[in-house]
Amino acid sequence: MDKLRRVLNGREDNEELGLTAQVLDASTLSYSTRIKWFVICFASGILCSILGTALLFLPKGMQLFAVFYTLGNVAALSSTCFLMGPLKQLKRMFEPTRLIATCVMLLCLVLTLCAVFWWNKKGLAIIFCILQFIAMTWYSISYIPFARDAVIKCFTSCLS
Repeated sequence: MDKLRRVLNGREDNEELGLTAQVLDASTLSYSTRIKWFVICFASGILCSILGTALLFLPKGMQLFAVFYTLGNVAALSSTCFLMGPLKQLKRMFEPTRLIATCVMLLCLVLTLCAVFWWNKKGLAIIFCILQFIAMTWYSISYIPFARDAVIKCFTSCLS
């Protein structure tokens, strides 16, 4: 199979692959594997967020909530790396249309943990979690064509 791949790619048998080409050839995932790992990672992110919310009412629950909710958002965000690849994901995250949402989301991820563990401000941690949710939602709908325009139009029509 490797020989067929080399012939189709235009490489001769005696050519040696560079390190980058070897890594890229070894790390490609099939479409079904990408979908499976996307679902697993996304579902674990949702499960962590729900678990964090359930742990909120236990002693030291606020710390557990902040950790699990933030971990859930990171897992859900990183699940798309399986669909498009990590480098493409990072490039798309920092495109001009998503730059503000990405920066706010990443900042709120860090500030949530700082509010709970460093500053010991539970109310502030809740505010940062809400901001995480809003920024993550705004970031996510940027991938849907005209979704942001529809949301803005809906809010402006509700407010007027």
